[in-house]
Amino acid sequence: MTKWEYVTAPLIVHNTKAILDNWGADGWELVQVVVMPEGGLVAYFKRPIA
Repeated sequence: MTKWEYVTAPLIVHNTKAILDNWGADGWELVQVVVMPEGGLVAYFKRPIA
């Protein structure tokens, strides 16, 4: 069975692609982006545990 680790990261709207590319280069897969009540964006990532 695959085991996962998770992380959340804030997203800056004007730099979203670079942020997502950096996490992806480290093996993280984007699961969801949530808009927070105060208007900010938070990205949820996962990757398998080796």
